[in-house]
Amino acid sequence: MERVAIIGASMTPFGQRDAWVRELLAEAGAAALDDAGIDGDDLDHLYVSNMASGEFEGQTGVPNALAHDLAAQPAYTARIDQTSSSGGAGVYAAWQSVASGASDLTMLVGGEKMTHRTTSEATDVIASLTHPVEYKQGVTLPSFAGLTARLYLDEYDAPRESLGKVAVKNHRNGVDNPHAQFQKEVDLDTVLESPIVADPLRLYDFCPITDGSAALVFCPESVAEEYVPEDEYAVISGIGGATDTHVVHERADPTTMGGVVDSSDIAYEMADIGPDDVDVAELHDMFTILEFLQSEDLGFFEKGEGWKAVEEGVTDRDGELPINTSGGLKSKGHPLGASGVAQVYEIYEQVTGNAGPRQVEADTGLACNVGGFGNCVTTTILEGNQ
Repeated sequence: MERVAIIGASMTPFGQRDAWVRELLAEAGAAALDDAGIDGDDLDHLYVSNMASGEFEGQTGVPNALAHDLAAQPAYTARIDQTSSSGGAGVYAAWQSVASGASDLTMLVGGEKMTHRTTSEATDVIASLTHPVEYKQGVTLPSFAGLTARLYLDEYDAPRESLGKVAVKNHRNGVDNPHAQFQKEVDLDTVLESPIVADPLRLYDFCPITDGSAALVFCPESVAEEYVPEDEYAVISGIGGATDTHVVHERADPTTMGGVVDSSDIAYEMADIGPDDVDVAELHDMFTILEFLQSEDLGFFEKGEGWKAVEEGVTDRDGELPINTSGGLKSKGHPLGASGVAQVYEIYEQVTGNAGPRQVEADTGLACNVGGFGNCVTTTILEGNQ
């Protein structure tokens, strides 16, 4: 099976944008084509990661429209929807298309337009991914997060302040990300005194509703240097996808995300590495508690020890294992279909040495994109050639 390289990448500014999803996708797509030094009609496959353009905008057929906007005909197009892990699922689909030999050049563009809807409308669209029995009872992802956070704090004797420190860290990282929705620091008091959303979680424990897009260009590793120099591309050395129970209360331990465990096991085995070999990671911190859960389920820390790593500065940008150097979803924003693509974009920038003031020492990076409350997960490992 051919190893797959990423030879071009782009990301639009995240935040409240006047553009609609089709325009956002075209913006990121055109920039990624330029970055890779190719034209739209060079593409064999063109994928769009998007959760809910129909629900948010009444807009369908976005992959076909994007092919037109990028002059990418006659490329095969498809929309990849896996709820809030649509971006990661898109990376998996794009990787498959090249690794299988079906495509020599594939582009993935992820995007979502959300801010024109009220918070309650957007929350309801996102909550539709829960099991119908739970949805009928008014259960939303924030309520799952609050219940799980309370269980975690009690089970592992973690202080409430440790969750707040995740938000503080990721906002601090976002200051140096020109694409982030929030480019400002917050202090711990501000986080802990913000309004309660789902006890014990408060407003600053949650990521914002966001518009934005990101794109990646894939080709076989064997021909990557025909497009870009060796030190300007990254290789997907491992990738895995998995699902967990749809009904969250059926899990033996709600603080363990089985999809994260299983998908990362697959990715580690394919890459022939372990958690200790990862230099930098982008985790799906839609809620601060998720950074703890994922960091443990990925094997970075022992169960119940993730909060201590944050307290001790291990996950800071200058720490032993920097997590969410981009600012994470917390600071960068969470346009559903784009988030998983933007996570891989950050790791690509890090392992190719192009992350600017966010740069850390990294040869190997990992991105973990989560759908729902761990219902579906894709874990991707990238290696650079610096």
